[in-house]
Parts: sequence; structure tokens; C-alpha cells
Amino acid sequence: MTDNGHSVTASAIKAKGVFIDNQWRPSNSGKVIDVHAPANGMAFAEIAAGDAVDIDLAVAAARRAFETGAWSKLAAFERGRFLSRLGLAVLDHAEELALLEARDTGKPIKQARADIQACARYFEFYGGAADKFHGETIPFLNGYLVATEREPHGVTGHIIPWNYPAQMFGRSLAPALATGNATVMKPAEDACLSTLRLAELAAEVGFPEGAINVVPGLGVEAGAALISHPDVGFLSFTGSPEVGVLVQTEAARNHISCTLELGGKSPQIVFADVDLDSALPSLVNAIVQNAGQTCSAGSRLLVERSSYDRVIEAVVERFSALQAGTPEMDLDLGALINPRQKKRVETFIEQTQEAGIPLLAQGSIADGAPAAGYYVAPRLFGPVPRANTLAREEVFGPVLSVIPFDDEADAVALANDTDFGLIAGVWTRDAKRGTRVARQIRGGQVYINAYGAGGGIELPFGGTRKSGHGREKGMAALHDFTTLKTIVIKHD
Repeated sequence: MTDNGHSVTASAIKAKGVFIDNQWRPSNSGKVIDVHAPANGMAFAEIAAGDAVDIDLAVAAARRAFETGAWSKLAAFERGRFLSRLGLAVLDHAEELALLEARDTGKPIKQARADIQACARYFEFYGGAADKFHGETIPFLNGYLVATEREPHGVTGHIIPWNYPAQMFGRSLAPALATGNATVMKPAEDACLSTLRLAELAAEVGFPEGAINVVPGLGVEAGAALISHPDVGFLSFTGSPEVGVLVQTEAARNHISCTLELGGKSPQIVFADVDLDSALPSLVNAIVQNAGQTCSAGSRLLVERSSYDRVIEAVVERFSALQAGTPEMDLDLGALINPRQKKRVETFIEQTQEAGIPLLAQGSIADGAPAAGYYVAPRLFGPVPRANTLAREEVFGPVLSVIPFDDEADAVALANDTDFGLIAGVWTRDAKRGTRVARQIRGGQVYINAYGAGGGIELPFGGTRKSGHGREKGMAALHDFTTLKTIVIKHD
């Protein structure tokens, strides 16, 4: 895979600093963080180690953009045009961005290309939505006119994860910008090269200074400074439940709201009347996409006992053929993000094997994949006891648990028997049953005879319980990034 003669494993990228007021500045500390390619373990880039001083400068820049009106006072349709232009710029630089994304995250190039397309779609969608998000009038007493309007929070803080950096740049920033907020983003230190390039593109298409600021760095330094900053009016965070608690705590200290997307242990419920040929690709892809490093990964395969053998036979055959490899190999999955994540996944696998749970199938690591890469071959375990750790905790890797159920009531109880509640799939030819089950599942999204939707930019997304709260994507995200004001006019 090449782009202008540069391969996915091109030479090292040097840190440019922190991106504030549409320009690169040296970080306060002058320190850098090495970025390692998951595919081979080698350091190939440097990013700046931003700290609290850099965050303070970024927040000040965003506050100027908001308070002077350079961004916030633009007409909604004008903000929409900026977003739409950025969407087009993303498409114009799609291959460059995909190569960065693949190298930085270790995912197959085809997945990286799909991520860049989704990033562009976020800016296209919210560019069109910017002037279509309205208040309303409220019937009140005679002699009064009452109206509501949605107002931006001011400066919004965004902390995004390493699994889909380009997508998350669009998913988190686009609705905030569409509603007139000025933004400060702290991307994950493990993978953020595409987000830094996207910030540059925003400046190139004319975004005002301070509208988009990006400060790379460690979570305990830059991230901690952002979530506790007194001039930030709203926080958007995607990451682990443990860090989510810290974000919510700091938001409470400053009396502001936050959106938290914190992961899942999502079920795919397969009834005996399933159209297996149609379901099979989704049953497998939902756990190996991005090497299982996906909050909405379908990590629990719940199969009706009467069809267990038939379904598992088909899943085993497909699972056994899966291969992990480098981005250029463009196989089913790539490497995990870092050695720590690889060790975490391997620990789950070891504990499952020590518990005597049968290994039903295992994919492979392709010949030629570097031994120093962070690869884990996909595993299929089952039947997994319902109380086992593998059935209840998020692995964030290519490990699928198979659990049989007896009937519809048992399927619903099993699907809800987790601390998470993000997404679910229901597979059945019976439309009435599919609807009944979907309405009983506790979670933010439920698919019937499908799973996921190619990014689902238009579809409200978020969870319940340990999966977090608030909604991203679709028009619903615009509500979270605004506050409601009521205006009462007495005219008689």
C-alpha cells in the first residue's frame, strides 16, 4: 500500500507540538512520546507530551473563539458550510489519512479506509444539520409569547480513545461545532496521528482560530487538566468505565454535564429459526472488527439450545479461517494496540483455558506478520458458564463467548445479565418475536437481523449502566452539546 510513494510503514514522523489557534506550537514541557506501530512494535513517530499549561492555552484559545464570536456568532448555516468543507477535505485526503490510521492503529487498510469515509460523513451530516436544530414555542397564558432556544455550552472538552481516532474526531467534534461550541480535544497517546492531520485540514479549509484545538499527551497530565478545567462547559469522553468515573467526578466538581461512552459486553441472540447464511458474517465480524477493540463488539453469542450444534458448526468453520496480519496484508484483523492490551487479552484467554472451558475454534496469525507485532489469534470458547469472567467482563479483543439459552424469556434474561448495556443483535425470522425481545433488552441500540450499520452516523448511540450515559451520533447528539433557554415575552 502506497500513497505518493510512501508505504504504511514509512519513515518516522516527528512531533509538531500542540495545535492551538490553527497553528503548531512547541509543547510547554518540550517532551515527546514515542509512537509504536502495533504491526511490528517499532517506534515510527513522535507526538508532543502536552501538559496542563498547554491545555490552559488551548482552553483560552477556544474561549476567545467563543466569546468574541469568531465561531459561536456565525450563522448556523455558515458553521454548517465549514463542517461540509472539512468533510470534503477529508475525502480529498482519504488515502493519506487511511495510511496514517492503519499504521498508527495496526488495523487492516480496508478498515482504515472505511473509518476515514465515516469521519467525512460526520462532518457532512452535521454540516447539513447545523441550521436544522430548532427551539419551539410553548402555549402559555394569554398575552405571552414563550419560546425556547438551544444554546452552546461554550468551550467543550473532548477525550477520545485510540481504537477509532479519525472516526472519533468527527463523531465528537462535529456536533459540538455545529451547535456553536469551541472545542479542545485530547486524543489518545497510543494513536492520534490522523486527528492531528485532521486539525490541520480544518485550519486549511478556513475554520476560525480557536474553534478546534488539539493537545496530544498523557491522560494523567493533559487529560486530567482538561476534565478539571474550570472554563470547560461540557465534557465528552469515550474510554474505560474506570476513567469514566474520574471524568464524571471532575464534571460534578465544576457543575457541568458530560457524555460518557464506556464500553459494553454486547449480546448477539440467535434463535433456532435464524437465517444462518445471512447472520453468519455479522456473528463473526462483530467480534473481529478492529481486532475486537470496539466498545460495541458482539462479544457474547447467545444461541438457542435446540439449534446450538448447527449454529456453532457454521461459526467454528468461519472462525477457524480468520487471519491476523499487517495493514498491508489487509486480512480479517490486525494487531492489538500495544503490549499492555495484548497481555490483557492473553490473560483472559489463559484464565478461560484454566477454567476448562472448551476452545471451539482458533484463527491464526498470518505467515510474514512480524513476531514483534502485538497479534492475538481470534478465539471462540463455549459453552461458557454464565457466571464466568469471560461471559461478564469486557475483553476488548478478538475473543467470543458462546452461551446457550432455552427459550425467549431465558434469552432476554441472559442478554440483560451484565453490568453493561450498549448494543445488541437479535436474529430470528419471527418479526413479532424480534420486536418483543428488542424492546426488553436494556441498551442503547438493538438491531434485528443486523448488527451495526457502517458507522451509523445518523443513529443515536450510547448506553445504560456501566456503558455510560448521554447520546452521540444523529440529531440526539446536538441536544447534549447544547443547553435549553426559555424566553418569556409579555406583549399585552
